Amino acid sequence: MPSSCTHLDQIRDVTPQTQGCEECLAMGDLWVHLRVCLSFGHVGCCDSSKNRHATKHFRATEHPIAASGEPGESWAWCFVDQLVAAG
Repeated sequence: MPSSCTHLDQIRDVTPQTQGCEECLAMGDLWVHLRVCLSFGHVGCCDSSKNRHATKHFRATEHPIAASGEPGESWAWCFVDQLVAAG
């Protein structure tokens, strides 16, 4: 396993597409924390949420890095390398 993220070149200047988890909003469901895909801007819920939409988005698209969508947090997670990508 790498000691640093090998996918930083895939980070794009994105705008979150929704104000909450896109899929949970459509379902009328709740989430715990939000993650923003840094390749596309998709907003999904974290793995502490029951629906885990950020991880599902990664599995469907292979977009490797998601940033925290929480106010005051500035870190990002690389799903592929399984480590903090930026922070």
